[in-house]
Amino acid sequence: MSNAEKIKTEHGDTKTAFVTIVGRPNVGKSSLLNALIGEKIAAVSSKPQTTRTKITGVLTKGSIQYVFIDTPGMHQTRDKLSEHMINAINESVSSIDAALLVVDPQKKPGKPEQALLKSLKASKAPVILVVNKVDLFEHKQALIPIISEYSSMYDFKGVIPVSAISDDGLDIILDELEQFAVTGPHYFPDDKFTDQPEKVIISEIIREKLLNLLSDEVPHGIAVEIESLSEHDNKYGEGVMDVSAVIYCERDSHKGIVIGKGGSMLKTVGRLAREDMERFFMIKVNLQLWVKVKEGWRNREALIKNFGLAND
Repeated sequence: MSNAEKIKTEHGDTKTAFVTIVGRPNVGKSSLLNALIGEKIAAVSSKPQTTRTKITGVLTKGSIQYVFIDTPGMHQTRDKLSEHMINAINESVSSIDAALLVVDPQKKPGKPEQALLKSLKASKAPVILVVNKVDLFEHKQALIPIISEYSSMYDFKGVIPVSAISDDGLDIILDELEQFAVTGPHYFPDDKFTDQPEKVIISEIIREKLLNLLSDEVPHGIAVEIESLSEHDNKYGEGVMDVSAVIYCERDSHKGIVIGKGGSMLKTVGRLAREDMERFFMIKVNLQLWVKVKEGWRNREALIKNFGLAND
């Protein structure tokens, strides 16, 4: 059958809801995804366009499986990589059961939201407005004007103030999404929380550390490729994951910044990434990092696909 990969077939007992998470850059979409599924699978940074591709998170609660699709933030295209990011957004709103439009109440609605709502309207999927970062507001009444402004733009099926950082309001999101779940088999095993391969998760962990540690002009020209990934037992019989990764940047000057004086920056990136990997995979990690230059890679289709950043 066309959906032979579906894990469960008890159609009368199970439901699945495919939900896309959209919004402009830096509104907390990836933080929300991580909070909803209870695992860190998406890179989180204060820098725009941290998410470059569609990332799927899976949460199974009882008979209902929620499949969340995190997308890059809506932005103007500047290069071929940006075009792939916009394509990822457009693809994510097709064949979904519901959408979460995540907004930052500190920012007024503008062209990014208008473009997203136009796509969502065409998909005919129900849309819930998720007002994130409410923990920054001492008086919640201050949210009323911005919620009213968004509500005048679209017929939302619900409006939910949340804080992804403090997990406030997450249960309400799940309760609201339950009504849009469709009777049928679960698409993933109940204990699975992402469809991302290990190499993708590892590269995202490394890239997140680079985003958070480097100056603004460097991170967007960086890609991470996992050259090798294997496991072995050490002399104590403990499992060890061996990872060799290459950090690509677009300029020689950026390579020096990534490495740092005496290799200090690269060592810090490696240490923080290794600690996250060990928490995530629950195994000791031996991480080796290399830095190379690939000039103009963001405009080279072959390299974009090689780095796993093309959605086609």
